[in-house]
Amino acid sequence: MDARFTAEQDGIRRALRELLHKRCGVEELRAAVDTPAGHDPALWTALAEQLGLPGIAVPDALGGVGCSVTELALACEETGRVLAPTPLLATCVLAAPLILALGTPAQRAALLPRIAAGTLTAALAVPGTALAAALALTCGNTGDWAGGGRAGGVQARRVADADGSGGAYAPGGGWRLYGQVDQVLDGHRAGLLVVAAHAGGFARSRTLVFLVPGDAEGVVRVRQTSLDATRPQGRIQLRDVRAELLGDDGGDVLGALAAVGDAAATAVACEAVGAAGRALEQTVEYVRQREQFGRAVGSFQAVKHRLADVHVQVQAARSAAYYAAWAAANGEGVGGLALAQALEALRTAAAEGIQLHGGIGFTWEHQAHLYFKRAAGDDLLFGPVHRLRAYAAEAAGLFTKKEVAV
Repeated sequence: MDARFTAEQDGIRRALRELLHKRCGVEELRAAVDTPAGHDPALWTALAEQLGLPGIAVPDALGGVGCSVTELALACEETGRVLAPTPLLATCVLAAPLILALGTPAQRAALLPRIAAGTLTAALAVPGTALAAALALTCGNTGDWAGGGRAGGVQARRVADADGSGGAYAPGGGWRLYGQVDQVLDGHRAGLLVVAAHAGGFARSRTLVFLVPGDAEGVVRVRQTSLDATRPQGRIQLRDVRAELLGDDGGDVLGALAAVGDAAATAVACEAVGAAGRALEQTVEYVRQREQFGRAVGSFQAVKHRLADVHVQVQAARSAAYYAAWAAANGEGVGGLALAQALEALRTAAAEGIQLHGGIGFTWEHQAHLYFKRAAGDDLLFGPVHRLRAYAAEAAGLFTKKEVAV
């Protein structure tokens, strides 16, 4: 393994950091999250036109840059530093790879170039609050969320034309979806919904993935109040909505979701590491300036020890996230473990930051609380940490009993 970044990877990080420094300061961040969309469309357009960020992991044959998961994860580290409220996670980390993995050639050609150009955003909708389960991060994704013979979530039924023919969007033909999804990242604004739904009867229920235009008839979307305002979520109601099946009927949906989950865990881990590093930097800057008893707070040994512990934890998490990014590009899956370590480091860095900022750290006016909410929000969405580690250990066979020969 060569741990050094290539010149291209360093260039991506440097260019992205410079653009975000100019376009995504604290004031711009607060203004963006307060808008109905929850993000700044002008920033997303700039990221697309100047850097090609939305298509960084899309093959060049489909209008993308053609990079790997590694470059996408490194880009997420930079957006995580400033908590940039963009559709990057929902569109490029969750939805686009699923379209690439399951979609037919026609679906890929119709959707991925638009995603790569930044003109189309997408959101992955899975039943209930089971995003981590659907992505096989905290448990196997063959459980109740995926059907299991139970009703709930989103139901899919096939409807044929009068003559038995017709495509998905033909009048009276194709698939119809009915149900509700409560937590969908960027679901209130995405132009395309990638919906996991139950199909089949009680005894033969299975999971399929469908494409639904965000403005389709029968789709009702409402932005939800979320703990982390920089990760806006929407509630989606599907009322007998026409849908197009993603890929072929016999595609390995659960396997594709698990593969996307490992890459997503790697990206979120790098994002969390970027946020943790920035939270630590802000805290160090503050304790160097804030004086108590005639001395800078940062000169006290107890404060130095606490910050040193945070630094070690953040650096360890960064190493784990970088290894996961390298491993994902080389066919190995360790994203869940890296995500657990990164989320733990972010929570520690954010909590210490609030405490060492003193009274100002608890106010709405200061940005320290934004990093703490990101830590708590990610833990709810993709964790918790102990379940990430427990499932990784179970998948590795650490808890399997071995017979001892007598």
